[in-house]
Amino acid sequence: MPTDGHTPPIRAHPHAQGEVAVVTHLYDFIVWLFGRTADFSRAHRYSLGQRVEENALEILELLIEASYARDKRELLRRANRRLERLRYLIRLSKDLRCLSIPQYAFAAEALQSVGAQIGGWARAIPREPAVPADPPPGMSAPT
Repeated sequence: MPTDGHTPPIRAHPHAQGEVAVVTHLYDFIVWLFGRTADFSRAHRYSLGQRVEENALEILELLIEASYARDKRELLRRANRRLERLRYLIRLSKDLRCLSIPQYAFAAEALQSVGAQIGGWARAIPREPAVPADPPPGMSAPT
């Protein structure tokens, strides 16, 4: 599907059955992003372009894994750290003129949205109740 270089293709079905919204959003961004990295110059395609793609795919994999995992918190933390790496790689892509200013602006906005969604998801996870400490000597624990 042709695009003008800075807008993603529009999907007919925004969410697959049971798919987490951030996964769909990131998936659509990756489809757009791979179209841009394919256009990186030969000097940057197999170094920077490949790193950009690998980081984006790693985030997607972590989010998919988190959607099925019992303990989501650590997976979401890892996805957020990887997202920060991707932000710097995207910025470097712009500074090396592999991405245009409008493409960079689109990517930065998309990654900001993904980060906000990951943060919201992490905040929605109930905290584990604190394990009570042993009672002081001479006191019995409540039953």
